[in-house]
Amino acid sequence: MAKRSELAQKLLAHLRKEETLRAGERVAVAVSGGADSVALLRLLLEVREELGFVPCVVHFNHQLRGRASDADEKFVNGLAAKYRLEFFAGREDVGAKAKRERANLEDAARQARYAFFERLVREGHVARVAAAHTADDQAETVLAHILRGTGLAGLGGIHLEAGVVFRPLLKIRRAELRSYLKAKKQPWREDASNRDTRRMRARIRQKLIPLLEKQFQPATVDHLCQLAELAREDEAWMKVSAELRVHALAKEKDGEVRIPIAELACHGGKRIQPAQRVAPSLSEIRWSHAMNKRMVRLIVELVKPRAGQLSAAHVEAVLQLAHQTDSGKSLHLPGGVEVLREQEALRFRRMSEKRGTRAGKSQTGNGFSYEVDLARESAELPIVELGTLLRLRVIDWPPEGRETNTTGEVLDRGRLCLPLVLRSWRPGDAMRPLGRQKSHKLARLLNEIGASRWEKESWPVLTSGGKLAWVRGLPVAAEFAASERTQAGVVITEERKP
Repeated sequence: MAKRSELAQKLLAHLRKEETLRAGERVAVAVSGGADSVALLRLLLEVREELGFVPCVVHFNHQLRGRASDADEKFVNGLAAKYRLEFFAGREDVGAKAKRERANLEDAARQARYAFFERLVREGHVARVAAAHTADDQAETVLAHILRGTGLAGLGGIHLEAGVVFRPLLKIRRAELRSYLKAKKQPWREDASNRDTRRMRARIRQKLIPLLEKQFQPATVDHLCQLAELAREDEAWMKVSAELRVHALAKEKDGEVRIPIAELACHGGKRIQPAQRVAPSLSEIRWSHAMNKRMVRLIVELVKPRAGQLSAAHVEAVLQLAHQTDSGKSLHLPGGVEVLREQEALRFRRMSEKRGTRAGKSQTGNGFSYEVDLARESAELPIVELGTLLRLRVIDWPPEGRETNTTGEVLDRGRLCLPLVLRSWRPGDAMRPLGRQKSHKLARLLNEIGASRWEKESWPVLTSGGKLAWVRGLPVAAEFAASERTQAGVVITEERKP
């Protein structure tokens, strides 16, 4: 066997430290044909005998670049054949899929690709899939999250493992991989779309990071990767700590969780006096507002009977409920959870169907109302009353070359204001769709698109600050529509749940 390269030795040490691969495991290497994924394949081939895993090759053809996409697939197939590796190929017209589902093109491509990976694992062809995300990808992701607004979880960037996918190259620079391939005289395919600076990721890669490295800090990428690693460690510690506190303090019975109010009182702003700074007591540490918020989220996850996204406002409302002195006060949360203040405890329980108070559902008819949290880049809202799932995704919206083919159906993120509520149509609703000169009653607009009287009762709409911003099947409201000044857009897609 040829002498193992220096980069392969570096990867081998990392894989052993993380105990990433197991002997006898069948591992698929996701190869697009680009330099990073081709390098990942060659590197894993160098260490496979040492670790004892069985590699194969997977490729997904997004059919976005015509003959070039087919040439990529042919190239990867040839690479697999050269090293006598089993080859799995998937393909889908992602452009048509994005248009059909009114989705962001990049998001649709990622969903299709990962769905293919998951199917291979589910059908037993492979155990896991190795993807070629690098340290540069990590740095770009962290910067993108910072620029769009994020918390500790977002600072964690790309995780080493996510579902069926793991990423062994997160500590290796893109330039190292290209040097490695050149030394091996190994060709690869170039995707011209990766250089399209109309997309935020490409602008970060080609403009922002080089600027930071040249004029501010040469080790920008290394420092951003370190930040991501530290953020993931802190996030994991806080999650485990919250789980331990919930386990110790909360009592669960018949699907209901009860926790003493004293353990959730909102004292996050309490100051530790100078004399106490040396060794704060456990009683002071327990009043961490951040910990309280995490505990609320964990308890709701334990109780809720169905999917539902908890916003920061929901969590704060629960903690404020702990402050109130009157027993019997309650509030309803997404996912079908009711929180009741009862004497010295908060009770988290599933909402009673008999009272007609399921989370987000009105007291009569097929009406519903869900608060939307767009603090992150996306939100998923299962509308059980309709049997559908609505996705709201925040996308980069440069002045030219927008990241979606959708016209008149993208909201301007900057124009939206709280509260954002996805609810059913109500009599009296009115809006001015993009392209119309004046406002019209929604009942009239729905008649124009052929909605039946029965369908109108549960027709989904999105309101911003009480005003209609989006209605299924219609252009978005003119006052909330994306324009040449838009910096970030919001795309809404809907899919039928089985």
